[in-house]
Amino acid sequence: MGPRGDTGSAAALRSLPAVHELAGALDAPHAVAVAAARRAIDEHRAAIRAGAAAPEDLLPRARALLAEIERESLRRVINATGVILHTNLGRAPLAASAREAVVRAAEGYSNLELDLSTGERGSRHAHVDQLLCELTGAEASIVVNNGAGAVLLAAAALAGPGRGIVVARGQLVEIGGGFRIPEVIAQSGARLVEVGTTNRTRIGDYVRALETHDDIGAIMRVHQSNFRTVGFVEEVPVAALCELGVPVIDDVGSGYVGVTGAVAVEEPAIADSVAAGAALVCCSGDKLLGGPQAGLMVGRGEAVAAARRHPLARAMRIDKLSLAAL
Repeated sequence: MGPRGDTGSAAALRSLPAVHELAGALDAPHAVAVAAARRAIDEHRAAIRAGAAAPEDLLPRARALLAEIERESLRRVINATGVILHTNLGRAPLAASAREAVVRAAEGYSNLELDLSTGERGSRHAHVDQLLCELTGAEASIVVNNGAGAVLLAAAALAGPGRGIVVARGQLVEIGGGFRIPEVIAQSGARLVEVGTTNRTRIGDYVRALETHDDIGAIMRVHQSNFRTVGFVEEVPVAALCELGVPVIDDVGSGYVGVTGAVAVEEPAIADSVAAGAALVCCSGDKLLGGPQAGLMVGRGEAVAAARRHPLARAMRIDKLSLAAL
């Protein structure tokens, strides 16, 4: 660009208003108005330097940017996808009673970790423990902030640093957001022991793994979510795995409780895994259960106690609003 162009560009840049002048023309709180004005000026400054002409009036653009800033980022949408439990659209909508419980918990103080009968510190898990045990037939329960956290905590509590977790190769899946079972096991500190093949895994594969490795902490069965292996396939039922004498972690994924009279779905039921003897059954709270985002862990008393004692339990603990919804 020659001297004349440089001069024109410099003049155009000088014509841009000061931030405080443009912000003063916006009907908004000072900080928000300044942010919108600065963005509008920065946009046009960059455009002028790229060769564009100076704008006659920056106010319309500043007002448009102000509207974007003030608009809520998380907004209600219409689900026209045909997928009822859509991860990108927030999964299960909460029932009216759950929404009302959230409002009550949010409006003031609560006995989140206070035992009202003794006046001493209590456990937040007590608010849902009995309900989950009645619903699933489990001895005890713990709830964390999401389903992935439940799987990670289960692996860390039952196996932990240096011990092995046996998983069938066909269940080493990745689901939305890059959640990979091998990486979760690695983060727990446990060592992954793969058995079988992608399409066929037999009870003998698990037995050989237990005979070969003397430091196995648990066997994990993983629900494949929307991935399916069809045709020449074979897998071991959870009941057979529970007979091998090693704690079984069953990640059933969707949280299907198998309510009597409900429409049948092809999903593993939590109660079936509990009845089979799984040490810990993990699932999400905001899928077929219809609750808030949460990771439910139900099963044997000693396994749940180990999960509650683990340091990760506090890092992943559920908040009071989600507890209220549950």
